[in-house]
Order: sequence, then C-alpha cells, then structure tokens
Amino acid sequence: MLRLCVAGAAGRMGNAVISEAAAKGHQITGPVEAAGNPCIGKTLRELGICDFDTRIVGPDRISEACRDADVYVTFTTPAAEIQNIPAVAAMGRRVSLGTTGFTEEQERQIREAMAGRVPAVFAPNFSVGVNILFSLAKALKAFPQDYTFSISEIHHTGKKDAPSGTAKKLGQIITDVRGYKRTVYGREGMSPRQPEELEIVALRAGGVPGIHDLIVAGPHEMLKIEHVAFSRSVLAQGAVYAAEWLSSQTQPKVFSMQDVLGLS
Repeated sequence: MLRLCVAGAAGRMGNAVISEAAAKGHQITGPVEAAGNPCIGKTLRELGICDFDTRIVGPDRISEACRDADVYVTFTTPAAEIQNIPAVAAMGRRVSLGTTGFTEEQERQIREAMAGRVPAVFAPNFSVGVNILFSLAKALKAFPQDYTFSISEIHHTGKKDAPSGTAKKLGQIITDVRGYKRTVYGREGMSPRQPEELEIVALRAGGVPGIHDLIVAGPHEMLKIEHVAFSRSVLAQGAVYAAEWLSSQTQPKVFSMQDVLGLS
C-alpha cells in the first residue's frame, strides 16, 4: 500500500489517478488543486471522487500535502510544476511526473530539481502501449532511405500543447534513427516533401483521449502503427505503475517509463 499526493486532484486526470490508485488499495494522503479552485477545502468523499475524507489543499500547502506521502503524482501544467516539483523534491518525496508542454528551459529546471535528490519517473506518456511503440520505433531504422516517416496525433479540443509530448518523443526517436534534419508541422500551398524532413501533424477534435499514428511509406508499401487510448485511465494506470515501481528505488535519478517497464 502506497500513500500518494496527487496534484490536480479535482481535474479529469487527477480523478483518473485517484480512482486507479484507490482501486489498487493505495491511499490518497495529499490531494492538491490550483489556487482559487472551488474544490479546495472539500474532501474527496464530498466531491464523489473516492471514499477518502482527505481534504483538498492549495499549492501554498504543498509541503503539508506531501508530508505523509510516499510519491507525488502529477499531470498538471508546466507553470504549476515549476513551483511544485522543487518543493516536493526538497522534501525527499519520489515523483511520478506526466505533465507535458514544458519549454526546454523549464524541462531543464525540472530535471535539475529532481536529479540527485529523489528517484523520479518523468515521461511524456505513461501508457504501456505507447512506451512499447517507442521501443518498436527504434527498430524501424532498417527501412531503406527512400522510405518516409510521418507522425500524426489527435487529441481533445481542450489539450493546450501541440504536438503532444508523445508525438515529440516519437519524433525524437525517429530523427535519431533516420537522421532527419528538420521537422515540418503540416503543409500549405506548394510544399513538396524533402528527404531530410520528418512530418508531424496535430489535430484537435471533440473529446478524443489520444490517437498516435506512426506511418512509414515506401514506393510500393506502407506500414502504419497506431496506438489508441480509450480513456485517460490508461495514463493513470501507468502513473500508478510508476509510483509502485518508484517505491523500491533508492537511486536519486530521473527515470523514464521505459525503465519502469524494463525496456531500456
């Protein structure tokens, strides 16, 4: 049994994480929400999230929320985590971090706050299937050079960052194995594809939890690998797997979901 501090506790991802954790017998000892959120001060039971009487607190009480926790789990915003992660790491709490949309500088700050201080898992996508897709992508370097690689992703209209963190990670892997020099994010007008280009396209539609396609096309054939998330619960499931794995880790470094699944 783990004790978890969950950020964004009243949001959709926070709800999914808490439901997944509670179903596995873990405790939520520190639910946190953004300043001004109307759920602050209310219990998880009152909000119908789960059967715990723990009260949601604001980010100004993050240290209190993490006091009894084994792992801090979060899928909030870069702005929130730039503030929260250093405080959590300073307390020595393990971190399961699924927030995306960080700038390069923000990501550097986040990693520095955790590295050498606490065991942490920082992943653009906690889905088991997506992380196996990352591993499969590395094997695709065997295709001849005249085969082109493209990535498309679809998410709900409320998603703020584009392309998704998952598409970016997949793009990094493909760029490394294929030697692409630049990335094109959609096309318009006269824009024939050049050999050194990787294509990534992001669409925002309805309530789609997440669809990622990796397309490899040659002169006479095409390979398409697609991952479809049925709900946000797949990310929550992975984040709880990561938290469980972290509970036995003592090395203070930033791990990936590939480490959690034994794929690295």
